[in-house]
Amino acid sequence: MEFVQGLFVITIVHLLAAASPGPDFLMVTQQTLSNGKKSGLLCSLGIALGLSVHITYSSLGLAAVIAKSLTALWVIKMLGGSYLIYLGLKGLRSRPRKVEDIQSKSIEASSSIRTIGIGFLCNALNPKAPIYFISLFTIVLSPNMPLFLIVIYGLWIMILQFAWFSFAVTLLSSPLVSRHFRKFGHYIDRVLGGAMIFFGIKVIASQTT
Repeated sequence: MEFVQGLFVITIVHLLAAASPGPDFLMVTQQTLSNGKKSGLLCSLGIALGLSVHITYSSLGLAAVIAKSLTALWVIKMLGGSYLIYLGLKGLRSRPRKVEDIQSKSIEASSSIRTIGIGFLCNALNPKAPIYFISLFTIVLSPNMPLFLIVIYGLWIMILQFAWFSFAVTLLSSPLVSRHFRKFGHYIDRVLGGAMIFFGIKVIASQTT
């Protein structure tokens, strides 16, 4: 497959995958509505950086090994599912905040590194990623493809991921949306927390095939 054609395929497929509702989107939504635009963008950056883990082992051919190893998939499932449940429980414990507390938190938010780390782990521990990247890389990559092309493809996937979530963060942090949602921030945290727990349980309970 030619480079430009491969880039086009990756763009279409990955944008569709990124737009699908899942743990990454819930995490970005929660961070944005609870802590503001900066936290949403930092979390999005972490998610994009988390893709580097999957891209690296996929380019080395390890994705096929992981996808076929029941033990490896089980470990990833337990880690990923448990992390989602942990994040969900934190959301369920959310309490109402005063207006001044919300404003203060919007300015301070969490530390930048911590927020990036939350997004990074949310994506890196996704047990569905090895199978997804096997499919994507099998379509686009070939055994004799130069390393620099693999790097370009990988960086482009990360850029697409960050661009999509940045767009979502911009919409969620608009004054019109923020004004209505911030009053009920703790309820939103609880709903999103419950959804995170649901995804975590679903991941752990899913069959490893």
